[in-house]
Amino acid sequence: MSALLRTAAIAAALLAPAAAHASMFAGETLDAVADWIAIFVLIVVPIVVIVVFWMVHVLPERFAEKRHHPQAQAIQVLCLLSLVFGGLLWPLAWLWAFTKPILYKSSYGTDKGEDWHEEMGEKAKAGELFEHELAHLRQELDAMAERGALPANLRQLQAELARVQARPAPQAGGGAA
Repeated sequence: MSALLRTAAIAAALLAPAAAHASMFAGETLDAVADWIAIFVLIVVPIVVIVVFWMVHVLPERFAEKRHHPQAQAIQVLCLLSLVFGGLLWPLAWLWAFTKPILYKSSYGTDKGEDWHEEMGEKAKAGELFEHELAHLRQELDAMAERGALPANLRQLQAELARVQARPAPQAGGGAA
């Protein structure tokens, strides 16, 4: 029995907590550091997480605007809804932002948004478009007009483009400056 008591005493001594020094701080300094870490974790980390979450969730909207997607506003709404629903709709926004709007083109005659037409119209008025670019812009506006899908601002742009002269196309083999 004494061997059993001796083994139990040794096991208890080994399992008993010893003085541990897990921090380089002690006393009041340790309390102050712990307070600042708690403030950081409770206030700063959630703010950073929310901002990063928001920035990532508006990426499909940014890509749609950059690519002049004709349904960019709808993609923006889907991104906002995705924020509300915790990101569940976010993959759909990505897919929508990177798909070519084929049905939109067959319905309206273009796969670009109005902002692209207005931007290209401003470049044409400034004389910054080459002949083939201006011809493409006129062709898209004509196709949209044939389908009856030309808004008033683009109808006005179409009339203005009839008077615009394009820059001559660059010479083949001439090289760029």
